[in-house]
Amino acid sequence: MSQAAVDALIALLDLEPIEVNIFRGVSPPAERQRVFGGQVAGQALVAAARTVEPDSLVHSLHAYFLRPGDTRVPILYMVDRIRDGLSFVTRRVTAVQHGRAIFSLSASFQVPEDGFDHSAEMPDVPAPETLPTLRERYEEMAEDDERLAGKAESEFTLDLPFDLRNCDWSLSDRERALPPYQRMWVKASGVLPDDPVIHACALTYASDMTLLDTALLPHGLHRLDNAFLASLDHAMWFHRPFRADEWLLYAQDTPSASGGRGFARGQVFTSEGKLAVTVVQEGLIRPPR
Repeated sequence: MSQAAVDALIALLDLEPIEVNIFRGVSPPAERQRVFGGQVAGQALVAAARTVEPDSLVHSLHAYFLRPGDTRVPILYMVDRIRDGLSFVTRRVTAVQHGRAIFSLSASFQVPEDGFDHSAEMPDVPAPETLPTLRERYEEMAEDDERLAGKAESEFTLDLPFDLRNCDWSLSDRERALPPYQRMWVKASGVLPDDPVIHACALTYASDMTLLDTALLPHGLHRLDNAFLASLDHAMWFHRPFRADEWLLYAQDTPSASGGRGFARGQVFTSEGKLAVTVVQEGLIRPPR
């Protein structure tokens, strides 16, 4: 993990303005069959934020994944300026490829103001420095697990822009049904600019990396079992300021799975114990064929 990976993420989120309210984004060179959901969500939020005054900060977003994105061609982001109020600003963004919408996002921005203040309590978990990195977990298991020997290097030990450290399970635990939650420390693996938009968009990217996988835990399955996962919708509420290049605890749980869909929730806490962001997602989860 390195600053280079974070710089690549920053470049990925730096959309090219094409025309008023129209931006173009690209995908990183990879062998993915479809665009990573966190990427298109993060880029769409960048597009929305580029049409809002700097004193207004995102406080919520609601998104739908409509079609798989094509990693081989750019994505056009079309911004609709729904409302410009004194306190709140609303934007709708449609991501387009091959003439069709692949993703839709609505985002609301607010000028910061004082008000009532209370926060959920952060779970008691081990400190991130005491936990192995994602790379260390998979390298430890790869020698004894045929699934990992074939896939770990390409899917899990790449130079990721985020350092992920799971508090609850080891890979060997994934052979059996587990409790329906996972707590994970996450932070960018390098330094991000001070712009709060970048931190919000970076966390939007990261929020899609592990959340839906939580819905597999009670069923003794893992992505490496070739279970099919695809995000359907994604919502986030931004409660308090945070930095995505400092440790954040991503506490995730899954209250339901049915009808081929898994439902998962996440609470993102700062290292000081304040609730910074709430995330909710539903997606397709199907057993291996």
